[in-house]
Amino acid sequence: MSTPDGKRTGMGATTRAALLVLADGRFPAGGHAHSGGAEAAVRAGRIHDGPSLAAFCRGRLHTTGLTSAAVAAAAALDHDPLALDDAADARTPSPALRAVARRLGRQLLRAGRATWPGPRLDALATARPRGAHQPVVFGVLALNAGIGPEDAAGAVAYETVSGPATAAVRLLGLDPYEATAVLARLAPELDEVAARAGAAARRGVDALPAASAPLLDVTAEQHATWPVRLFAS
Repeated sequence: MSTPDGKRTGMGATTRAALLVLADGRFPAGGHAHSGGAEAAVRAGRIHDGPSLAAFCRGRLHTTGLTSAAVAAAAALDHDPLALDDAADARTPSPALRAVARRLGRQLLRAGRATWPGPRLDALATARPRGAHQPVVFGVLALNAGIGPEDAAGAVAYETVSGPATAAVRLLGLDPYEATAVLARLAPELDEVAARAGAAARRGVDALPAASAPLLDVTAEQHATWPVRLFAS
């Protein structure tokens, strides 16, 4: 929030700080253990350098990233989280990815109830003891913290590309500066995806996008069977 002369008010500053805390990779939500499909893509040779990482991240952003961002925005708008969880399930064909989304959601819910507790989170934990989809939990947390839907969408969209970029550094020994440059160059598209996700969320649950990435679904199922792997997904 801003005053007429453009200065930020205390509430606006608090909300901005809350977004930084929630979107911080060090927030104890378990995302560091997941590669977002990058580990399977590296083994298959689809990610092998900076440009191929950029192509992978761009594809993920405009498919599963858009869908997840819209779910989070809808939850931040206080749409029914259980209906959103069902919608997220329907938009996640891979059983392995559904399990990952719920596992991440369960861990995020634990962290969120300690950080921004409230009856919405308590009710969600009761209704989904095995975990709700991570974007649903993220959106409800954003609502508790006073974070708007577009900001929630932007944070979730960023997660969908920052995870693979970080994983590529560990998997390939990729220069971290190059991986960070990939994310920086995606910034305009991240803003676009966040805006599209927020607009869709304002039209209701039935209007949420269902963009998918079939190859990610297939490789997630394969990855789940590997006896040795660096990342959980």
